[in-house]
Amino acid sequence: MKLILKWLLCAAALLCVAYLYSGVVVSSLGAALIAAFVIGLFNMVLRPVLVVLTLPVTLVTLGLFLFVINALMFWSAAGILEGFYVRDFFAALWGSLIYSALGLVIDSVVERLFLK
Repeated sequence: MKLILKWLLCAAALLCVAYLYSGVVVSSLGAALIAAFVIGLFNMVLRPVLVVLTLPVTLVTLGLFLFVINALMFWSAAGILEGFYVRDFFAALWGSLIYSALGLVIDSVVERLFLK
C-alpha cells in the first residue's frame, strides 16, 4: 500500500514539475505514472552504479556531481518514454531538482502517514 501511494504521489509530483517548469512536458496522467516508475527504476538500478563509477569526480566536486547524475537519470527516462519530454540537459537538471524536492516532501508525508 505504501509503495503504491508513493508511486501515485511521485507521478503527481512529475505533473507538478511539468506545470511549474516549461522545460519538462508530461502529456497525460498515464505518461506521468509510467515516467515515475521508470525514474524510480533507474534510480534504484543505474544510479548506484553511476555513483560508484564517478566517485572520484563526486569527491573532487564535493558532491555536486550527484546533481548531474540525477539529471542524467531524469533525462534518460524522458529519452525512452513517449509522453514525457525534457528539452535539454539543463531542463533535466532543473526538472530533477524540483522533482527531488517534491520527492523529499512526499517521503516525509508518507512516512508520517504510515507511522501512526
